[in-house]
Amino acid sequence: MQARLLYFASLRDAAGGEHEDVTFEQATLAALYEQARARHGFALPRERLRVARNGAFAHWDEAVADGDEIAFIPPVSGG
Repeated sequence: MQARLLYFASLRDAAGGEHEDVTFEQATLAALYEQARARHGFALPRERLRVARNGAFAHWDEAVADGDEIAFIPPVSGG
């Protein structure tokens, strides 16, 4: 199965791009983030992020389906 991972702010900088396509067998949103974190060296633990699946906020324990678009959203500051 495949999914597209979207990265924002510091995650985008660490990953070197705003998205990547990944292949997986079976995974939860949490597992995909931890794999991406190990691959790119993300400093933020998932407890500090929001996650969205196909345009809607989701829970970390949800299963990922083939073709899903997953957004990892770090905290942002404004001014």
